[in-house]
Amino acid sequence: MAGKDHYYNKAKQEGYRSRAAYKLKQLDQLENVIDGGDTVVDLGAAPGGWLEVAAEAVGPNGNVIGVDFQRIKDFDDHDNVETLRGDMTEDKTRDRVVDAAGGPVDVVVSDMAPNMSGEYSLDQARSLHLARQAFETALELLDSGGDFVVKVFEGPDVDDFRADVEEEFQYVRATSPEASRDESSEVYFIGKGRLTAPVRSGDELEVEIESVGSEGDGIASVEGYRLFVSDTDEGETVTVRVEDVKPNFGFAQRIDEE
Repeated sequence: MAGKDHYYNKAKQEGYRSRAAYKLKQLDQLENVIDGGDTVVDLGAAPGGWLEVAAEAVGPNGNVIGVDFQRIKDFDDHDNVETLRGDMTEDKTRDRVVDAAGGPVDVVVSDMAPNMSGEYSLDQARSLHLARQAFETALELLDSGGDFVVKVFEGPDVDDFRADVEEEFQYVRATSPEASRDESSEVYFIGKGRLTAPVRSGDELEVEIESVGSEGDGIASVEGYRLFVSDTDEGETVTVRVEDVKPNFGFAQRIDEE
């Protein structure tokens, strides 16, 4: 059957709207992106295969919001899915997504791709632009510790894009799921653990040790964010270098005695 493949047929047999559903399934299995009860925003969601997978993953206590400039047919079997029609490159559409979310969300996923021109350099540049649009939206929507999945075509400036994503997440993984077509140049970045801390690894600053934790490390506060500093005592003011940043706390090394 020309033009058909294993995942296309599998989607038809199992009732998913597109073969792309299995890409999100595989990405989720790889990095546990979506949990029960999560709120998920899906950018470029038509025809809805990723929405179906996300709705199953979040369960009855979760919510899924999908947006695309194409109309997304209503779901009869998923009451927890809301869809919006709009162009994610326009600010007004992004504002509608923010309003629909009603607050920080747990996961932002994007399978957005440009209308293909047949000229790879142009299509790749457009793909990267869409990925950056998704990234900016994710930074606006994600709660601390939230996860991000985005597709981009391999090519110029993708390494720079990954570096930008790595600045905002605890770690980033690049992968091509098995369900991607063999001839495809698409790669997915999975950003785990949205960082909303006021510090980044490598920062050097002066802090006051406010208390000592149960493991013996001093605890300092930077704009409400906890830093654990070894070899310090309560009441000391010390200069530290931030070594590791987690979504809700970090670790720093004392450097004023080096």
